[in-house]
Amino acid sequence: MKILIVSFLLLFSGFLKAQTETDIQLAQHYYSTGEFDKAVSYYEKIFNASPTKVYFNRYFECLVATKDYKNAEKLIKKQISQNKAEVELKVMLGQFYEDIGQTEKAEKTYKELVDEIPDNPAQIISLYQALVAKQKLELAKLVLDKGKKVASYYPFNFQFADLYSLMGNKKEMIREYLDYIETQPGMAESIEAALAMRLDLSNSENQDYLLLKEQLLTKSQKMNAPVVFSEMLIWMFTQNKNFEGAYTQVIALDKRFKGDGYRVYDLGNICVENKNYSVARKCFNYVISLGENKEIFVPAYKALLNTRFLEITTNRNYSQTEIDSTILTYELALNRLGRTRITLPMIIEQTMIEAFYADKAEKAKTELNEALKINGLTDIQKAQVKMQLADINVLSGDIWEASILYMQVDNDFKFEPIGQEAKYKNARVFYFDGEFDFAQSQLNVLKESTSKMIANDAMQLSVIITDNYGLDSNFQAMSWFANAELLIEQHKYKEAFDLFDSIQKNYPYHSLADEILFRKGKALEMQGQWQQAIDYYEDLVKFHGKDILADDAIFRVADIYENILTDKEKALEYYRRLAIDYKGSLFSAEARKRIRLLRGDKNISNDEL
Repeated sequence: MKILIVSFLLLFSGFLKAQTETDIQLAQHYYSTGEFDKAVSYYEKIFNASPTKVYFNRYFECLVATKDYKNAEKLIKKQISQNKAEVELKVMLGQFYEDIGQTEKAEKTYKELVDEIPDNPAQIISLYQALVAKQKLELAKLVLDKGKKVASYYPFNFQFADLYSLMGNKKEMIREYLDYIETQPGMAESIEAALAMRLDLSNSENQDYLLLKEQLLTKSQKMNAPVVFSEMLIWMFTQNKNFEGAYTQVIALDKRFKGDGYRVYDLGNICVENKNYSVARKCFNYVISLGENKEIFVPAYKALLNTRFLEITTNRNYSQTEIDSTILTYELALNRLGRTRITLPMIIEQTMIEAFYADKAEKAKTELNEALKINGLTDIQKAQVKMQLADINVLSGDIWEASILYMQVDNDFKFEPIGQEAKYKNARVFYFDGEFDFAQSQLNVLKESTSKMIANDAMQLSVIITDNYGLDSNFQAMSWFANAELLIEQHKYKEAFDLFDSIQKNYPYHSLADEILFRKGKALEMQGQWQQAIDYYEDLVKFHGKDILADDAIFRVADIYENILTDKEKALEYYRRLAIDYKGSLFSAEARKRIRLLRGDKNISNDEL
């Protein structure tokens, strides 16, 4: 008998569960189709059986939608009495009275909310958030004002700042954030992030920037002002890319607190990242001037030299006098710090400038061979020196000496990025010499490289060989093209252009036409002739817009406008063109990213261009 009863109960509970699930499905169906009169009875049944917040909200919405205001009011009041800590329910009641036109009841409900604010910051913030969600900003302010008195021990600065932001009162928003930092300086980074989201600091003439600057200056100039406000001024200047202003401020701060130069050093690195090399050098020179006894002395010296190296090799911004001065600075630094495994990166940078920019390849080779004798070099450091030596051998025409060095590095580091780079560069040596079949065999291996950059470079060179090798009976065009590429590597630009012109003259319909325009553009970039490079890239797009290099050319133009010529509008124009007209391009995602960065967008869909 007991077994029968248990079996019956199990079957009955299963039936009830199935029935409940059916009710939920029907309720959701009628609710989603707007048939609230049918949904309401199901939600009443479901809510009575399972009084959760979700089912309460749905049941209440259905009662209001069917204009059963009496039961809706009864339901929400009962819910309030059972859940006194959930202050948002009273906000919902006030909104309900407003919606059905019972203004006096609504005002009374809201007044009670403010009058009965508990000494509980969590509940005060919940009430504030519930009111903001209903767009009742003035009422939300009354809650915060009262909450500040009732729970005076708790800082409501974040909530006030948020509210003032919603009300469009940026001056008060900034004041709340800065008042909070005064007592909690450790929150500066979070506050900076919030300010960056809510203020436009890109232009030193706009109202946002001026408001923040005024309040920061006022705070920082007070007697015994916390250092955090001076640090925030530096941050503000960097947001605006006013690196001269940031430099002045950081130097004053370092001197005021008899600092060790770290703040100035950090600013120098920020300037390098933003390609403001002149201010970066001022920062690093200041740190060096503090003396050799400072821990940061050697890193600052390295950073100073690397900054000049980047200025020369990236912007191609130099004169012969500046080149000579830079090399002398490297020599003085190395004499002062010594030629050791620690200063090896400086030696490599110096030899690159000597060989590729000062026409002193033999001197550079001698210095690199001496560098190989430095005690304590790791195997990877020796490989780095050999790679530099090989590159310079290519420059000076000793391509087979270069090949031997590349092969050594390849054999020693087969599965490392430097070894794969060496294999690729050795394949290029054979390509330059017209040994296309052997070069292709090496490139086929590198297509599977773990280094994405090497794999892409290998793929591009492989495609050039595959598409153009053997199109004419004597392979002359391809040989000339490869030889012209070698001449560019050797900085013999006129000879290279003459060979390119010979291909165009003798083989006017050859498929290398777009490759020639692209190589000419890159060669002009190497010489710092940016506008002429742009002209070649634009010709490529004009005459070969559907060929494989068209998107590469557009990206190069955009990049030059963005990072070299600093023409934001032109850069945006070309990035948009790339993202819209060449959606399948490997550069498409990067173009969209740069569009958002250039426009200063914060949260925006990839599709919004």
